[in-house]
Amino acid sequence: MPLQLWRSGLQLSVCVPTLSSKLPARQIRTRHPLITSRLDNFATSRKALKQAAVAIRRSNCRAVRTFASTMQAVGDPTEVSAPGKIANDKVEQLRKEMAVADGGKGVSAYIIPTEDPHMSEYAPSCDERRHFISGFTGSAGTAVVTTDSAALWTDGRYFLQAEQQLGPGWTLMRAGTTKCPEIQDWLASSLPHGSRVGIDPFLHTVTNAKQLTEKLKESGKSLVPILEGNLVDKVWGAGRPAPPKAPLRIHKMEHAGQSVQDKLIKLRKDMQEAGAGALLVTALDEVAWLLNLRGGDVSYNPVFVSYVLVEQQTATLYVDQHKVGKEVAKHLKESGVEVKDYNALLGDIKTLAQAHTKLWADPTKASSHMQLLYYSRACVSYAITASARQAAGEGPPGKASPRKRPRTDTGGTESDEIAAHASAIFVEKGSPIAMAKAIKNKVEVEGMREAHLRDAVALCGLLAFLEKEIGDGRVMDEVEVDAELTARRKAQPGFVEASFPTIAGAGGNGAIIHYRAEKGSCKKVDKDTLLLLDSGGQFDCGTTDVTRTMHFGAPTDHQKMCFTRVLQGHIGLDQAIFPEGTPGLALDTLARAPLWSLGLNYRHGTGHGVGAALNVHEGPHSISTSNEPGYYEDNAFGIRIENLLHIREADTPFKFGDQSYFGFERLTMIPLQRKMILTDVLSKKEIEWVNSYHKEVWEKVSPRMQHDKDLLAWVKKNTQPL
Repeated sequence: MPLQLWRSGLQLSVCVPTLSSKLPARQIRTRHPLITSRLDNFATSRKALKQAAVAIRRSNCRAVRTFASTMQAVGDPTEVSAPGKIANDKVEQLRKEMAVADGGKGVSAYIIPTEDPHMSEYAPSCDERRHFISGFTGSAGTAVVTTDSAALWTDGRYFLQAEQQLGPGWTLMRAGTTKCPEIQDWLASSLPHGSRVGIDPFLHTVTNAKQLTEKLKESGKSLVPILEGNLVDKVWGAGRPAPPKAPLRIHKMEHAGQSVQDKLIKLRKDMQEAGAGALLVTALDEVAWLLNLRGGDVSYNPVFVSYVLVEQQTATLYVDQHKVGKEVAKHLKESGVEVKDYNALLGDIKTLAQAHTKLWADPTKASSHMQLLYYSRACVSYAITASARQAAGEGPPGKASPRKRPRTDTGGTESDEIAAHASAIFVEKGSPIAMAKAIKNKVEVEGMREAHLRDAVALCGLLAFLEKEIGDGRVMDEVEVDAELTARRKAQPGFVEASFPTIAGAGGNGAIIHYRAEKGSCKKVDKDTLLLLDSGGQFDCGTTDVTRTMHFGAPTDHQKMCFTRVLQGHIGLDQAIFPEGTPGLALDTLARAPLWSLGLNYRHGTGHGVGAALNVHEGPHSISTSNEPGYYEDNAFGIRIENLLHIREADTPFKFGDQSYFGFERLTMIPLQRKMILTDVLSKKEIEWVNSYHKEVWEKVSPRMQHDKDLLAWVKKNTQPL
C-alpha cells in the first residue's frame, strides 16, 4: 500500500543499524514510515532540492506535508461543492464552540489533525476527528476551520478521493502543488492581526506547536492550546464512539524470537549509556513490540492504546486495565512489568520531573537551523512535555492535568525557556526501540516468510477464481472481490485480520491510490476492466502487503505498455545491489526510470517498511520493505506491482572500501499476469528475472496446494516461462 511520495520513498539507507549514520544531510528521518521525511526523487534541480528541504523543515509531523513532489501538476486550491448539509452543519457547530473556547476568549481558527495522542498513522474510531468534521476518510490530511472558511490539506494520493468526499463549503488544498501554501503560512496570511489559533495540545508535537507559534507570532497572531477539551469532541457529543476495549493477547516467543526480559535488559543498558533515568514509550507499535503483546484497538493494526515507562528497576504499562486478562497479567508480572491505569501517566511523569530524573523521550533535530528539543519524532504530545516541564519548575505555575495545560500564547519566551532547561530534564536522543523493532531477528524474518506463503495460497486461489468466473462472463463488483479475498485469507492458519482496508479498484477507481470500495457506489469487475488489487493480512507470525493488477479480457496495447514499464521498474529495484549508506533517492530512480522514458510517473512512494506481525507501515526502513512502483490515469485505470522484500547482505566478489553490500530477497510469492507483459519491450535479463521469479513461486507455493488440483494447475500455467 503506497505512502505519500516525498515523505516515504524508499529509505534503503537505513537498511541495517550501521547505515543510519550514513544519511545525507538533506535527508531527515522521523518516527514513522508515513513521516519518513526525505527529498523525493523528483527534486533534481538545486532549486527544487532547496524547496524540498524547506518543506521538510516546516512540515507538521505526520499530519500533512506540503511538498509532495516538485513535478506534480500545478494546481490551485479547489472549492468543493458536494451535496448535503451534514458536514456544513458540523462546521457551524464547531464555530460556535470556537467562539466561546478558552474561557470565553474564543479562537479565530482551529486545527484538526489526523493524529491521536500517540501520533498514530491509523487512529481508533473515537479519535477520527478530522474524518468526522470533514467527511474525508483518507489516512493523511489536516483540516483547518476559521470563522468564515474550512480547508483540508492532503497529498496527491488523495486528491480524487477528497474531491468526492468533502462536504459543501470546504476548500481542498492540494498539498505539494506549487500554488498551495503551507498551513502555517495560510493562517498567517489569512487571519487578521491579533487572531488566536486554537489546537488540542494532545494532538500536536512540541515541534509542531513551536513552529506554529513562531510563524503566527511573526504576523501578530498567537497559538492557543485549548485547555477545556477537544472542540470537535464537543460537536461530536454522544455520537462519538466509545474508547476501544479490545483484550490484549500474548505474542508468543515462537513468533517474537526475544523475551520481554531480554529486551528490557538491552533497553536499560541503552538508557544507562545515554544518562537517562527513565524512558517514555508512546508509539503504540513500540509498546506492543517491547512487551510481546498485541491488541485490537485500531483496525488493521494489532496495537493497543497505552504508554510504557521504563526505569532502571521498574517498567510500567499504562493501559485500560479491563483489557488485561489473567494470562496477559501473568505474562507481564513474569516479565517484570507493572500495570497501571492509562490516565496515571501524567502524574508519574510529574513525579519523575520533580525528582529531576532525566527522561528519555525520543527527541531529534528536524533541521540544522531549527533546534528541536522536545519529541520531534511525533511520539510525545505537547501536553505531556508541558506537564513534565511544569512539574520540574521549568514552566508556568499551576496544576497540569489531561485537560488543564500550560499556556503558550504569552509571547516569545517559550522556545527560549525550552532551550534553556530541556537538557536538565530530557535526554535528547532517538528511541532505541524504533531501530531494534525495525531490525527483525531470525525468528521474525522466518515468520515473515511463512506469512507470505500462507498469503500466496489465498491470493492465488482468488486470482484463479476471478479468472475463471469473470472469464466465463460473470460480473462481480469490487466489494464482492474484497469479500471473496477476505474469506480465502480467513481460511489460512494463524490469520488475524487484514493489514489495511483492501484496495480493489476497477477501471478508473484503480487510479484512486488509496481507494476503498463501498456497496452502492463501487464499480463492476468484468472482462473489459483492469483491476488493481492491493491487500494484506495480519497473521500470528507476520504481516503481508501485496498488489497485483489483472485484466480478465483483452487489455489494450496502452495498458500493456504501461504495465510493462511498471514491471521494468519493479525488476530494476528488485535486482539492485548497493553499498552500505546508499540513499533511497539513488535507488528510487531505478523504479521510475522506465516510466520516465515515456514521460510517465507516479505520485506516491516506492516503498515503506513493514512490521513483524505489527503495523503494515513501519519506520525506520530496515530489514523489510515494499517495492511498489505504479502508474495511474485519472478516471481510466491504475497499475501497481508490489512485492515485499527482505534486505540482506549480498555475496559480492569484492567489498570496495571495506563496505558491506546489500540486496533483496523476495517474500511475496504471487504470479504476475503474463498476458499484461510485452515481452518485446523487456530485455533478455528482465525476461530471465520474470521466469526465475515464477519458478521460485512454483517451487515454494505448489507444495501447499497439493489438495487442490485445479488451483495447482492454475499456478503451473501462470508460472510458465515467457
